[in-house]
Amino acid sequence: MAFDTVEFRKALGSFATGVTVVTTRDKEGIPHGLTANSFSSVSLEPPLVLFCIDKRSNCLPAFEEGDAFAINVLSDKQQDISNRFAFAEERWDGVKTTTLQTGVPILAGCLANLDCSMHARFDAGDHIIVVGKVEQLLLGAEGNPLLYFKGKYRGVEIE
Repeated sequence: MAFDTVEFRKALGSFATGVTVVTTRDKEGIPHGLTANSFSSVSLEPPLVLFCIDKRSNCLPAFEEGDAFAINVLSDKQQDISNRFAFAEERWDGVKTTTLQTGVPILAGCLANLDCSMHARFDAGDHIIVVGKVEQLLLGAEGNPLLYFKGKYRGVEIE
């Protein structure tokens, strides 16, 4: 059964997701990052997470050759960071980072940061599914999540 891809995107957009920035370094040590809402937990034992990356992404080679990445879970105060890593040429200008066990960039001010070693990669249509083993994590300050729903940023108040 075939259906319109516009309608398919609308249906998928009906599922509210959190917003992350996924970061890594290439072989030369240059940082790369992209905004992703395709993040999911996979397993508690071992601690595995995944994200999906479009095969057309200019960051794909860094994630294919790298042995580590970080998931940076954004707060509702970090919409500018999400936009920067989704659209800007100079994504790293003025962005505060640190590193943990794997040495990939960890963004400051996030709700959580998951430092991951590469576990597996799977071909999936026009995307690659990237699975990582969480090696270290940081829980950030309390705050509300940045959400994406029906093509727009949204927020939710947590009491």
